[in-house]
Amino acid sequence: MAEKKAFVLRVNPDVLKELEAWGADEFRSTNGQIEYLLQQALNDRKKAARKKKA
Repeated sequence: MAEKKAFVLRVNPDVLKELEAWGADEFRSTNGQIEYLLQQALNDRKKAARKKKA
């Protein structure tokens, strides 16, 4: 597994509550849920960039 880099994330308390609940619904930690969502967004961005080139 790749090494992970820790950093501070400031987030609105209401957004954090929603992320915690969403993560729990999907059996992920809050950190895991944030990481999952970021990875999904990056994958979607890459797909869109490939479509744009084609």
